[in-house]
Amino acid sequence: MSVNAEKMLSEIFSVTEDLYNDMLNVIPISDHNKIYEYITRLGRSLSDSDRTSFWKWDRHSHTLWTAAAVGEDRIVIPDNTGLVGKAISEKRTIITNDPYNDPDFNPEVDKKTGYVTRSVLVLPVSNVNGEFIGAYQAINKIGNDGKFSEDDCRRLSLAAVICGIALESEVFLDESHHDKLTHLKNRMGFYNDFSKRYFSTINNGTPVSLFICDIDKFKRVNDTYGHNAGDAVLKHTAGILSECCRDCDGIYRWGGEEFIMIMKNADVKMCVEKAEEIRIKAMESVCHTEGTDIKITVSFGVTAYDNNKTIEENISSADEKLYTAKETGRNRVIF
Repeated sequence: MSVNAEKMLSEIFSVTEDLYNDMLNVIPISDHNKIYEYITRLGRSLSDSDRTSFWKWDRHSHTLWTAAAVGEDRIVIPDNTGLVGKAISEKRTIITNDPYNDPDFNPEVDKKTGYVTRSVLVLPVSNVNGEFIGAYQAINKIGNDGKFSEDDCRRLSLAAVICGIALESEVFLDESHHDKLTHLKNRMGFYNDFSKRYFSTINNGTPVSLFICDIDKFKRVNDTYGHNAGDAVLKHTAGILSECCRDCDGIYRWGGEEFIMIMKNADVKMCVEKAEEIRIKAMESVCHTEGTDIKITVSFGVTAYDNNKTIEENISSADEKLYTAKETGRNRVIF
């Protein structure tokens, strides 16, 4: 065994030991980012490269973005560009040891940062069904005259396989938190986000408010136009809610025709204003489906989050106000 091989094994064992110990200590790795960071470190040792990165493919937004990168900040690119996009679209490993003369190489990042890319290796990553879901990239080979070879592909495949398995499990978890019809997060996603995004905010004294809303006379839509039209109305309403949602807020399909929005840094007045904005937008909109135009209205119940109550009790408080809105004429905001 050469000295370089011994050094490589030592680095590999160091990375895997760190990850193993962190997992034993129950580190917060439910979003998988910590795993990606460790395996990206592992890839740098395996390929003997200056930089490595693991890219996720978001089919919905048609973008590729770095889930973890050693030696660089997060990058987002269109999925039909660059060497990473080429590796995924052509379903094959890409090696270039002269990137500036490669028409598929995007030099914009180098121009912004001053970094000089001399060699690139990209391995597309698939799930167990053979569907491509991302890519693993190594930049600037340190040894071998700065050039990547097929041997680097073999070694880097270990890290690529592990990242692929981690990404597939993350995608599965993410899908279980989303409603397939509206693409909003569902009730499970709400409770997951509440524990991660909102609970600490509330405990720090930051004002949080929420509303629960309901499409008025939704059953009549299904009975009159059919369930396809009902699905179209649900997606239409979800779209309006999403358009009005700030980046720091969360919108969820609570079940049936009910939705919840939770707002950070927002008192009741701000939440009422947001609900009123959505109410008017929904009332003035038209859902076009299968040659039919359907008008809708939405009712709202708003409450400020009370830290002395459980999340269920807070939702119940908003739900009681929603009930009042429905009983007193619908198409209104009650707080």
